[in-house]
Amino acid sequence: MRRFANLGSVDKKNALRAGALAAGTTLMMLLMSSPALALTRDDGDDPGHGLSAWETIGLYVLIPVGLFVVIAGLVMVLDKSRSGSSAPKS
Repeated sequence: MRRFANLGSVDKKNALRAGALAAGTTLMMLLMSSPALALTRDDGDDPGHGLSAWETIGLYVLIPVGLFVVIAGLVMVLDKSRSGSSAPKS
């Protein structure tokens, strides 16, 4: 079947314009948000102590992986569609 035969007829000029606009917007956002602006301290700015490497790994790696394992385990245990007793026999 030739269902999607007309998908290749995208106007290349419009695609080029959209790509240039996206690239230009991204570049301007990067240039306008200079990291040097973060070097100046605001009045009343009192940051706390930083996280250690183990605290960072635990917070951003171990906790999400643990939550994924718990949720996946609950879904597998509570999934009733695979049990043979609940399916109607015909």
